[in-house]
Amino acid sequence: MKPKFSNLLFAVILIPGFIYSNVSLPAIFGDNMVLQRNAEVNIWGWAKPGEEIQISVSWSQENFKVKPDSNGNWQALIPTNEERGSQTISIKGYTEVILKNVLLGEVWLISGQSNMEWTAGAGIEGGEEAIKNSENRNIRFFTVNHRTTEFPQNDLRGEWSESSPETMINFSAVAYFFAQKLSKELDVPVGLVNATWGGTPAEPWMPSSTIKNDRTLTKAAELLPKTEWGPSKPGLIYNAMIHPLKNFKFSGILWYQGESNTPNADYYEEIFSALIQSWRVEFQEELPFYFAQIAPYYYETEFTGVKIRDAQRRTLKLPKTGMVMTSDIGNINDIHPKNKKDVGVRFANLVLAEQFIKDIKAKAPLIQKAILENDKIILIFSNSEGLYLDKNSKTRQFEIAGSNKEFEPAKFEIKDDRIILSNRKLENPVYVRYSWGNTSISNIFNGAKLPASSFYIKIE
Repeated sequence: MKPKFSNLLFAVILIPGFIYSNVSLPAIFGDNMVLQRNAEVNIWGWAKPGEEIQISVSWSQENFKVKPDSNGNWQALIPTNEERGSQTISIKGYTEVILKNVLLGEVWLISGQSNMEWTAGAGIEGGEEAIKNSENRNIRFFTVNHRTTEFPQNDLRGEWSESSPETMINFSAVAYFFAQKLSKELDVPVGLVNATWGGTPAEPWMPSSTIKNDRTLTKAAELLPKTEWGPSKPGLIYNAMIHPLKNFKFSGILWYQGESNTPNADYYEEIFSALIQSWRVEFQEELPFYFAQIAPYYYETEFTGVKIRDAQRRTLKLPKTGMVMTSDIGNINDIHPKNKKDVGVRFANLVLAEQFIKDIKAKAPLIQKAILENDKIILIFSNSEGLYLDKNSKTRQFEIAGSNKEFEPAKFEIKDDRIILSNRKLENPVYVRYSWGNTSISNIFNGAKLPASSFYIKIE
């Protein structure tokens, strides 16, 4: 009789859990969160199959109903507007989850390696003052905990919090200054989802299939050394820290990475372009993708750092991308420059100019082409209004070469926002490069006081 009794008791204990199931949400949904304004946001979670889920939001009179599928997954598209102040979301099935102190604003995914992860608490210029004045309920933080996994996950770890001296001190400093500027200019809340990991190359940040299905990317990935401070295997970080966010609505993405790809710098244009495109496929949207060009630094191998910078410049051919320059605010002796505020402000200015058509000069001069005219080489730039040479710089950074790629310095002059090069010794110039060195600091600026990117191009 004992076995029958124990089996019956076990069945009785299981019945309530079988009939009723708690409504649950992924960690990205919680108190203090920010949802993208003026959009259709996806809210999803888990419950018992067949259970009706009712969703109500304080910014709308409309009620939303959805039923989980046979695996207990449910999702609902909820329109948002520009309602001000704290909002609530009720998600009710057999149990009810209420999200409080929710704001509607601009939501950005922040990613990359250590220069994006770097906090005010780790030491930045003006850090003490910034921490002291960081109380701002219109700026919200969500930090994704470091995790890796071989397979894509449907949830991650982290929680939302308001900006305060206690929270800002341990959050991305670049992202904070970006949000501070954006929120002030637009007078809207800004939510930041911080998925960063210092010392990591691009490969673990993208789906492993992206690399496995491409011979060039596979070859490049094989050049990466194993390190003690972070993973390098394709897909490991993406699976755990990005894939769980792919249904969340973002305004765009900010990225600051590249230093850890110097071992395969010759392939970085293909690597970085593949990352951007793979994320857009996964998020099912051509999200604006803005990135910081890495700053000059003493890399051990000649030209690896500047090759990354030039690859980043070339990646701008992808639509809805933009690059923030850092060569003038870096530190050639420190791979982690302490001026994080200017980087964040430049990111914000770029977003304001591109997405909100604000009258802000936010783009740096970018080489478009080099044309040979008689014995002169004409360099044509975009964003070249007010082009000038830094008066404090005495270095000649333009070089030209023939087909043998043996470069020689070139004389130059600036005329009508173009740069004209000359070198009477070289009869048949084929290539031109600028600021071509790991520690070379650009000395050509435009009227917005932004430096020109290093480049290496063929003369037309």
